[in-house]
Amino acid sequence: MIRIGILGDIGSGKSYVANNFGYPVFNADYEVSKLYKKDKKIFKKLKKKLPEFIFSFPINKNEITKAILSNNVNLKKIIAIVHLEIREKLKLFLKKNKNKDLVILDIPLLLENKINNKKDVLVFVESKNRDIAKRLKKRKNFNQNLYNKFRKIQINLDYKKKKSHYIIKNNFTKKPIKENVKKILNEIL
Repeated sequence: MIRIGILGDIGSGKSYVANNFGYPVFNADYEVSKLYKKDKKIFKKLKKKLPEFIFSFPINKNEITKAILSNNVNLKKIIAIVHLEIREKLKLFLKKNKNKDLVILDIPLLLENKINNKKDVLVFVESKNRDIAKRLKKRKNFNQNLYNKFRKIQINLDYKKKKSHYIIKNNFTKKPIKENVKKILNEIL
């Protein structure tokens, strides 16, 4: 099984690109939101570590945001709890799809959390900062301070780009993305 890791900046269109491959996608952001909505065990762990921020189940994202923005230690606490569970979900995903030719890993902190394998094919999604900013502002719960915190824990984008086997320039139109994805698939399959 070939694993393709999608890298790029927050809001660069990683998930859109990932979904264009037409193979099973492990979307870490989606899995995290499912944990907040459905996993009582995660709720209890977060409530124990952050009792002044986490109050109700399902976990309200605003509570998580307030905890993260109040200090840097809280983000580390959240990551420590949530990422263990995400790793388990990833293992299940890989096991479930072990007979597939290819799987896509849409994991924002793929390199930072050392989730990637040496054999993974890395695809960097490159977008212009002004396009990203425009898209992020359209998100209903966009918070500039939260965005800045997440940017600080990410590895430098130039490093990610250098580590990547392929670069897809995303100008947020469908045709170039589909063409680039097809070209990558033709090369690696």
